[in-house]
Amino acid sequence: MLDHLFYTLQLADNALILGHRLGEWCGHGPVLEQDIALTNISLDHIGQARSLYQHAAHLTNEIPQEQRAKIFQSVTLNNKINSGELLQEDDLPYLRDAWDFRNALLTEQPNGDWAYTVARSFFYDVFYFLYYTKLKDSKDAQLAAIAEKSLKEVAYHQRWSSEWMIRLGDGTEESKTRIQNAVNDYWQYSGELFVMSDAENAMLKKGIGVDAAALKPEWDAKVEAIFKEATLSIPEEKWMQKGGKQCRHSEHLGFILAELQYMQRAYPGMEW
Repeated sequence: MLDHLFYTLQLADNALILGHRLGEWCGHGPVLEQDIALTNISLDHIGQARSLYQHAAHLTNEIPQEQRAKIFQSVTLNNKINSGELLQEDDLPYLRDAWDFRNALLTEQPNGDWAYTVARSFFYDVFYFLYYTKLKDSKDAQLAAIAEKSLKEVAYHQRWSSEWMIRLGDGTEESKTRIQNAVNDYWQYSGELFVMSDAENAMLKKGIGVDAAALKPEWDAKVEAIFKEATLSIPEEKWMQKGGKQCRHSEHLGFILAELQYMQRAYPGMEW
């Protein structure tokens, strides 16, 4: 049951943190049309996160209370569990601390300029289009339904970020330099997407999860095709950052959570 929970949280945390990052562009996009487009993409990710956190809360509540109290390191969340209360979807994003989050390091990296945001989304979007295509066949009916519903959104996300990769790469000298620099800097975070966590391995054996490592050849082919059209170079760097899936994060996640969780921390139990 714990592996099932951690697997679901991993998916939810990825969607939430990237959605929050993209939401930071609201009102700051380069043109109004793209400002609105990126805000809507952010809402898609957050909507996926909500569905996944609802499922994760249900999985948590099915675990015996004495075991449930040892899952998370967050004092606030454990106090609620120890009081006998059942967890709700909002408790998982708002009451966990950074060392309880399982998102990939890529999702928490700063927006930087427009090129950095595009490169980060492109790496993520290509991966999750492939991932949700497989996840819709999961033996967990809830995860399968979330994947099938999300697939239409992710297909659009992939098209949007791919088009911007080409537009920037095959554009002006400055736009090409900016997107190539972004690719070079964020490439090192793309490899973690394919590193299987313990929870992923356990769920794969049960027919619930997806073999992320097996998606690498198809991801490489799609990335290479877009890079060729965008006249971009694939970085030669082979060493990859990892640790986010094991709850080891960069300093950036702490700043994200400080902003995201402020209202709930300041006014516990507040509801809209």
